[in-house]
Amino acid sequence: MANRRAVVTGASSGIGAATVRELRSRGWDVVGVARREDRLAALVAETGASAIACDLTDSVAVDALIAELEATGPVHALVQVAGGARGTDRIEDGSVEDWQWMFDANVLSTQRLVAGLLPLLRRAAEADGHADTVFVTSTAAQAAYAGGAGYNAAKAAEAMLVRVLRQELNGEPIRVVEVAPGMVHTEEFTLNRLRGDSVAADSVYAGVEAPLRAEDVADVIGYALDAPGHVNLDLVTMRPVAQSAQHLLARGPLRVRTAD
Repeated sequence: MANRRAVVTGASSGIGAATVRELRSRGWDVVGVARREDRLAALVAETGASAIACDLTDSVAVDALIAELEATGPVHALVQVAGGARGTDRIEDGSVEDWQWMFDANVLSTQRLVAGLLPLLRRAAEADGHADTVFVTSTAAQAAYAGGAGYNAAKAAEAMLVRVLRQELNGEPIRVVEVAPGMVHTEEFTLNRLRGDSVAADSVYAGVEAPLRAEDVADVIGYALDAPGHVNLDLVTMRPVAQSAQHLLARGPLRVRTAD
């Protein structure tokens, strides 16, 4: 695996950074991609990965990213983690700017990356037998909830993009994997969604025993990439045990129910 190279987006924090660490521990060469150069530099120093700073909502910047990747080596895997949510407003009160950003960050950025990287992935697949794409969507793509319409819509659109891509690549040795996490406690996702309100962000996780961690999602991504080349994990939905469904969350210790 030492000569296989993965591109991991959203690498400055959370699931993206955890995935860089996980893949490096598995022997992959990794290129971390994110906007924040200082975060990327720290991750490079920690893991020995390489990094390219890029705003994936900027088509010109993505073109430059693809050109740099092509010039520096093969690409065997794309792990698209970048995205995010803004706001929890009702539809009638929603910000068009927030909705536009969520669609651009979650959907159009994914399309830009796929279109740009497919030629490189095909080249790697032809040389080595297969290549991989992994997309981190969300259980928000599967179930609606009040206050989530903008994010629900963006992640559902991204999930459909992924499922169409799998059909369009039928017959080619390129795996298309979707990982849809439920509640994951990372340092920034909910804080950013709630515009920096740390009290409100902390309350989302209050009393929940063992929400998923970024490392849990990264572990699944690592398994998907290292599975035998003929095995495709079409969709992995993962939640903490305390979250039985999108709307059903246990707060407090998990206990075995005993008969009265």
